[in-house]
Amino acid sequence: MEVVVDAYTEEERATSWHCYLEEQLSFPFEASIRKAMASSPLRPGEHVSVTGLAHEDLCRVGIFVWVRWGQRDVVAPLAQIVPVNCDEPTQVAVADWHYWHDRGYVF
Repeated sequence: MEVVVDAYTEEERATSWHCYLEEQLSFPFEASIRKAMASSPLRPGEHVSVTGLAHEDLCRVGIFVWVRWGQRDVVAPLAQIVPVNCDEPTQVAVADWHYWHDRGYVF
């Protein structure tokens, strides 16, 4: 909740989350897929390389990241991704987003 403490509108909450994650995530990092989501072709158990945070404009409805999936670069929801072998700030920030997302909070 500290991420959005001074954010009162949907746009401010989205921007707050994007800025927080931009500061905390260290790219690239390896990840596994924790669950299937309708907005993504990735499936549970697959492994990907997360290469960057998607542009802020795309993150108005949720947080998305660029991943290397096979020979393609695709955008996937961060809620779908579990970091593997990465630094602690990245692990904590992704866990923070999972907490927010999994409880159904929206921007």
